[in-house]
Amino acid sequence: MANQALRSWMHTLILYVRSGQPDLTNRQMALMLLVYLTPGPHTVRGLAHSLGVSKPVITRALNTLGALGYLRRVRDESDRRNVFVAKTNTGQDFLDGFERNLEQPSPERRVPSENGFILQHG
Repeated sequence: MANQALRSWMHTLILYVRSGQPDLTNRQMALMLLVYLTPGPHTVRGLAHSLGVSKPVITRALNTLGALGYLRRVRDESDRRNVFVAKTNTGQDFLDGFERNLEQPSPERRVPSENGFILQHG
């Protein structure tokens, strides 16, 4: 069962790499998924706590994701010291595309070889 899950994830990542979309680190992708899939509002402090990393790690990831247009910072109007992390249409489009990759059936099949198997498209 785990082998099937790993193959599915491998297929998704191959489609992602081939898509030409910017490469995101695991932290950046985890941050994206937290913001888009869990209820907000999201703060740097809260996101850092959820991921078990420091606030500067979140800030660096937000700098990259913000430059890509995937997330944006929004100042809290009631307390200007607070900054929330918000979704964007561009970020939603990116995750929608990634989800489509997850849903596509894998075209790889097992082909016997001397050393076990090789992957071929077909």
